[in-house]
Amino acid sequence: MKYRVNIQILAFFISIFFIDGLSSEISGQNLKQGFFKEEYAEMLRMAVASADTPWVSKKMLPKEFVLAYRSPVTGLDNRWDLWTNNQKTAAISIRGTTGAQISWLENFYAAMIPASGQLNLDNNRSFSYKLSDNPQALVHAGWLMATGFLSETILQKIDSCYKQGYHDFYITGHSQGGAISFLMTSYLLYLQKEGKLPSDIQFKTYCSAAPKPGNLYYAYDYEHLTQNGWAYNVVNSADWVPETPLSVQTISDFNPVNPFKDASSTFRKQKFPTRMVMKHAFRNLDRPARRTARNYKKYLGNYAGKMAAKVHPELQMPDYLNSSNYVRTGTTIVLYADEVYYQVFPNDSKNVFIHHMATPYMYLLGKLEE
Repeated sequence: MKYRVNIQILAFFISIFFIDGLSSEISGQNLKQGFFKEEYAEMLRMAVASADTPWVSKKMLPKEFVLAYRSPVTGLDNRWDLWTNNQKTAAISIRGTTGAQISWLENFYAAMIPASGQLNLDNNRSFSYKLSDNPQALVHAGWLMATGFLSETILQKIDSCYKQGYHDFYITGHSQGGAISFLMTSYLLYLQKEGKLPSDIQFKTYCSAAPKPGNLYYAYDYEHLTQNGWAYNVVNSADWVPETPLSVQTISDFNPVNPFKDASSTFRKQKFPTRMVMKHAFRNLDRPARRTARNYKKYLGNYAGKMAAKVHPELQMPDYLNSSNYVRTGTTIVLYADEVYYQVFPNDSKNVFIHHMATPYMYLLGKLEE
């Protein structure tokens, strides 16, 4: 055990050496398209500096940015930090899951709701949102709720920073913070498209170790909005968190034109007993998926929503959908865990977050080829 701990400590310092050795392109320049290791490293340091995420090291602090503002805690233990540098660039860093029970509730509040609509945060505050042009796009209820609560102070700070000459903004977060960063990016970009934010603001997003934020149609829209190098999703291939929430695809999740929608008419054209065999097989494949989707809505929507309502009694959410077709979203940078990695960070059933921590992410980032 001592040997393993020492190796991990050594890996931490090696990762810091690799990242410190990179030439900085953060200071002195406006945001650029493309993935840059040093940019992501700085975003990861911001996540570490959020301090209340229990499974990240507190030894890494941003090198080019200083903390300018920390928001009040809101939603289900949500918070964000504003970081700025001396080149008039700002970063919105959204905190990940904390040790608080309600923070975990937000993750499990995983029913799917429309990616455009309105929810009432309380009797005095409503949150009208548009995260996609596609009416089929669906997103995670808990993280959309967090986006609504956080958006109030984020918009205020974007406005005040803009008036001070800040036109470049990073959006970032690790883990739950990364999931919310997806939705926040969509929200802000659509506000910009609607003329509600200045057109000369440039956003660039780094989602780190993020779970899946929505369904395939949300992913298509997000990737269309952020293509050409303005958003990245960074994952450690050994990390289980980006594999969540649990997903199930039903026929209802396909595009309207598909061969499964009217499968019964196809079966009727077949001869007996082929027709009966095909119908029986199709039903046995289709019904369990639909039943699972309904159960997800029941437990991860209705039940989890009631628990969230105990924290925010006046909260009114959109109707939940019978869907749980979560998919990986965004341009993905894979930090590939090879054999050498597992020697440094061996699987440990007693520490399920061993591959989710900032240290292994930074270690693999140092090994990533330019």
